[in-house]
Amino acid sequence: MLHNLFPSIFSQTSKPPLFEPGELQFWNDPHISKSMLEAHLDQTHDRASRRTAEIEKTVSHLTYSGFLKTGDRVLDLGCGPGLYSSRLCLEGVRVTGIDISRRSIDYARTQAEKEGLDIDYICADFFSIEYEETFDAVLQAYGEICTFSDEKRNILLSLIHRALKDRGFFIFDVSTRMLRMREGLQNRWYASEGGFWRPGRHLVLEEGFDYPENNTWLNQYIVADDDGTVKTYRLWLHDYSLETISKILEKNGFKVEQVWNSLSGESYREGGDWIAVAARKVQTDKEMNWK
Repeated sequence: MLHNLFPSIFSQTSKPPLFEPGELQFWNDPHISKSMLEAHLDQTHDRASRRTAEIEKTVSHLTYSGFLKTGDRVLDLGCGPGLYSSRLCLEGVRVTGIDISRRSIDYARTQAEKEGLDIDYICADFFSIEYEETFDAVLQAYGEICTFSDEKRNILLSLIHRALKDRGFFIFDVSTRMLRMREGLQNRWYASEGGFWRPGRHLVLEEGFDYPENNTWLNQYIVADDDGTVKTYRLWLHDYSLETISKILEKNGFKVEQVWNSLSGESYREGGDWIAVAARKVQTDKEMNWK
């Protein structure tokens, strides 16, 4: 099998153009989505979601500091299985959670029903939201915004800006170059009888590609099935500094109000792995002209 797969595998090992997509049905693949949900819930690592203790610290920090208040309407964008949404709801926040993974949303809805939580969970793509001045805050945790190209990021920021009430907060975090240099995927391959990518026998080639001029990194996974099918999955990661993310926010109608090294409130120091931001919506020049 391996000999026959070489042409298909090696044709996909070249460094791709910036933000060239891989397989598009990543999040709703029946097996991969199951593996991803298990990873979200696994308390032995932080690969898909941060562990419960850190999530609880984040919710406590954001509510205690007043960025999220009882009665606020909050959009949890990329809510996954509802790990933040459920805890925010317990603090009296009115939550809408959106995620592209049907399996994660189904899990979140089931848990909310079991716990008697009134949370509106929606399975949808981020870029399909059409809210207008609806939310007091939008939360996007664990570097979700880092996975988009500049063009798509700016589109998303415009949708978030429109969804927020006047002077509402966009609260999120981004990874930095420091994290990528420490955790960026290294080149290796392995054979598996069943694992994250497939339930049965398969081969995985992992590659990491650096695009330093764009502060972007690609984690690429080429998966060869036992039947000869080869698919490529790509996770693009655009890192930021405080200077770059602040300028981007300003251009898109936001003003940075507070920064930390984590959403749980760790004091900001330059050189950290993460930058967490609370940015307030301000009127753009176009909006001011309309009024």
